[in-house]
Amino acid sequence: MSFRNLAAAAAGVLVLTFTSLAQVTAIEGDVKGTDGQPLKDAQIQIVRTDIKGNYKTKTDKKGHYIYTGLPMGMYNITLVVDGKEVDNIKGVRTSPGDPQRQDFNMKAAGTDKAARDAEVKKAMETGQMSKELEKSLTPEQKAAMEKQIKDAAERMKKNAALNQAYNDGLTALNAKQYDQAIENLTKASELDPTQLAVWSNLATAYQEQAKTKTGADFDGAMGKALETYGKALALKPEDPGLHNNYALALAKDKKFPEAQAELQKAATLDPTNGGKYYFNLGALLVNAGQYDPAAEAFKKAIELTPTYADAYYQYGVCLSSKMTTGADGKVSAPPEMAQAFQKYLELAPTGKDAQGAKDMLAMLGASVQTQYKNPDAKAPAKKKKQ
Repeated sequence: MSFRNLAAAAAGVLVLTFTSLAQVTAIEGDVKGTDGQPLKDAQIQIVRTDIKGNYKTKTDKKGHYIYTGLPMGMYNITLVVDGKEVDNIKGVRTSPGDPQRQDFNMKAAGTDKAARDAEVKKAMETGQMSKELEKSLTPEQKAAMEKQIKDAAERMKKNAALNQAYNDGLTALNAKQYDQAIENLTKASELDPTQLAVWSNLATAYQEQAKTKTGADFDGAMGKALETYGKALALKPEDPGLHNNYALALAKDKKFPEAQAELQKAATLDPTNGGKYYFNLGALLVNAGQYDPAAEAFKKAIELTPTYADAYYQYGVCLSSKMTTGADGKVSAPPEMAQAFQKYLELAPTGKDAQGAKDMLAMLGASVQTQYKNPDAKAPAKKKKQ
């Protein structure tokens, strides 16, 4: 090889070497915490975005970091404190020469974030971005923000229509305009099928409408009511009040076993008010002429709520079905019957069924007590002799 060719080859090697060295860059910076002081041991994640590449380093005791030997390219830099990403700088392009400087100031970033959040909130409310907010966004962020604003405007419009339909439905329901109530509440359910209050009131509207119908029209309205209660329960199956109302609708449609099951569910879900649910169950069974099961339901109501006066009275009424009259004309009845009426009078001496209870006790030849005695009350202390 001639000297000139050798020199040319050497020159080629030198060019390649210098080009390779020129590709190596560095990023450094200082990190300050929320108190404005240098932050030690904060993690700096450096991610190359034009091609795959991930790098990490930490700040020293002065809050300074540096990463050398980075290929020239485009990077996102993220500050991680206590395992959480707290700030980031995107789109950093490195170049030969001095290290690319990228500082983090958590105190200033917090202020900037609060200001930006306020701008974002305002944009969502007004539907327009300020020029300052637009300048702070990348094209991708701007497009995403515009979509959020559009979606928010559509939701607001939908919510306004939903509220109008729901309120109109309630107004009509309270005015006993059931056809109008059903129309508006149905519209509300179509606008947002996840609203429990809409389905619950729509079921009530169908149920009330059924009371004004007979024959096939009654069956149709009650069928709609039961179907709608089913949709409400699908949204909140753990709601005891819904199970109670559904049971009353089932009983109205003469579906007593199903009604009983629903009331038992209500009592299981809400033991505190279990007496109320079992009382409703007893009332349904009485209306169906099933006095023995009704008596058991009222007895359960008393067990759960020992001060439930009406439950005692209804329990006594159910037991009256077991009264018999002997050849001598003497009336006999289960002993619990007199006890139930007496307890009613103790708890509600002036209640709506007080006279009925007295009449039943008189028939049984039992004494009537109308003064309530609290079994938990302490006896008055005896006076000491002087």
